[in-house]
Amino acid sequence: MINEKQRNDIRLEAKRILDNFASALENVKIKKESVKKHAGGYRKEKNGEKCDDDFRKIMFENSPEKEGDCIIAERKKW
Repeated sequence: MINEKQRNDIRLEAKRILDNFASALENVKIKKESVKKHAGGYRKEKNGEKCDDDFRKIMFENSPEKEGDCIIAERKKW
């Protein structure tokens, strides 16, 4: 177990690391062309279509973990 002082030290160190990282990112210059080429471009947001209720029901029945109206899923494990 860690005590309150250690917990506060960890919190301060994490904040310092994140602040330094954010500062370093401010200096990064990216050309829009290079981002678009590597990231596959951007898409224009539109109004979504209404989801089929049966599809929604099937998705939630097949989901191993859910919380309220959300399916809990792992991202980018690969």
